[in-house]
Amino acid sequence: MKENDPIGRFEREYARAAESEPFEGGRCALATADAQGRPSVRFVLLKGFDARGFVFYTNFDSRKARDLEDNPHAALVFHWHTTGVQVRVRGSVTRVSDEEADAYFASRDLGSRLSAWASKQSAELDDPKTLEAKVAKMKKRFEDVPAVRPPFWGGFRITPDAIEFWENRDDRLHDRWLYRRGGDGWSCVRLYP
Repeated sequence: MKENDPIGRFEREYARAAESEPFEGGRCALATADAQGRPSVRFVLLKGFDARGFVFYTNFDSRKARDLEDNPHAALVFHWHTTGVQVRVRGSVTRVSDEEADAYFASRDLGSRLSAWASKQSAELDDPKTLEAKVAKMKKRFEDVPAVRPPFWGGFRITPDAIEFWENRDDRLHDRWLYRRGGDGWSCVRLYP
């Protein structure tokens, strides 16, 4: 189905997947590349999207954050088995505002906020008990005060320049629609499967 608004189309597909997927519907693969162009991919959770782009959060010392600081371009791919839809997003990356990151961080459960403070994401860990001890220390630190967002943690927004929708069809005659950003709008073409 061709339409002019890929974000609106994504919103409908995302809602449909959220009703049927056995796992988190916002689970997606994030691909980055370091300064030398070496790729890396991992799963993240989408935490918001709108006309400005697609948002996820992480520790700024993590490998993904370091890649994005060196090479501020990334790709996401969503695959929803139950609906037979895959969505690919590619674009430039910027950090979300401190206000947006603070609001999201405050919405997380306490355990997740304490873990964000305690984890040196992507660094070597000698023993799981070391991390557990750091979490216990954070629990005491924030016993009587709110666990606010650490300065080394926040979000990234991928501002898409391309979004592709792939829909499963019999006999490998899949439907593919590629949206490309141009100026203030989007163009759309159909691709061979």
